[in-house]
Amino acid sequence: MNSTSSGPLDLLMSNGTSVATEGFKESFSSVLTKNIVATLVWLTLSIINGSMVHTFLRHSLFYVNPRYIMFICMVINDALQLTLVTALYVISYIFRKIHASVCCILLMTAVVTTRSTPLLLAGMAVERYISICFPLHYSQMCTIPRTLLLIGVIFILTTTPPIIDLLITIVKEPPSFFHTKIFCDYSLLFRDQSLYYKNCVFDGTYLSFVALTLLYTYCKIMLVARAVSTGVISVKRARNTVLLHGVQLLLCMLAFVVPSLQAALISLFPKLSLEIRYIFFLLVYIIPRFLSPMIYGFRDEQFRKYWTRYLSCQNQSKTQVRLVLQKLNPQVK
Repeated sequence: MNSTSSGPLDLLMSNGTSVATEGFKESFSSVLTKNIVATLVWLTLSIINGSMVHTFLRHSLFYVNPRYIMFICMVINDALQLTLVTALYVISYIFRKIHASVCCILLMTAVVTTRSTPLLLAGMAVERYISICFPLHYSQMCTIPRTLLLIGVIFILTTTPPIIDLLITIVKEPPSFFHTKIFCDYSLLFRDQSLYYKNCVFDGTYLSFVALTLLYTYCKIMLVARAVSTGVISVKRARNTVLLHGVQLLLCMLAFVVPSLQAALISLFPKLSLEIRYIFFLLVYIIPRFLSPMIYGFRDEQFRKYWTRYLSCQNQSKTQVRLVLQKLNPQVK
């Protein structure tokens, strides 16, 4: 692995980097299969996320609940992140090199969405903690303006590091650099050695903060679950939600800690390097995107009621259209 690589996108770009710079050859059928699988997963999750966003927008009762506002932000963030990483993955095989300015926009947006997920998880865990531990003060503490302010702060925190990377690169690189074509990799775009150490400090600090937040809220909710005799179901549900957030955080953190493990496995099994990179790509960037729909889309009773109603209406509409077409043309099935 390159010593100046950027944590969040190491695994994503390493598949194409190995082909472009290390001389590995991959069969056309293997490349086609990997890209088709990645695209199908993206399409499936995009449909799920799109139906959730549509459900949220159609019912105003979700607009006044901080929990659902943060949830829909998580869904949109994950959908955008999945779209970007899938596009970058396919681009790494098809085009090899793209315009540096285009690569800059794609990579910076992908890094922002990747880093936003843990902070959104922390915010959602705190909301669950307040609702269980301070139920009488929930309406005063968790207001819509404060929720929007929190989302804005998260956006500022996650956009600041890549903007600093860009500004330092603009100062140190010649103007012609952004007009050249490069392989779209974070370490090849932002080449200054100091940026690597800056990102390591930032990632370590904010991931530690998120991990401590989730641990604290989970322990507090566990204490409440043991102390109260009423409302046990809601407390257990909140506890399980925070626990799932912790699992999701661990999967998100793989993007920062797995590159070393990946490098070790590749050194042991060099002939399987492309397969190892692809497996880690799926584990780090694809599988965690399944958890957000499960945590709220399936587990939350209120959202599930409206979501399934929307899906059933869609199926009924398709059935009615099919019946009309069959009446007009009996040969239509």
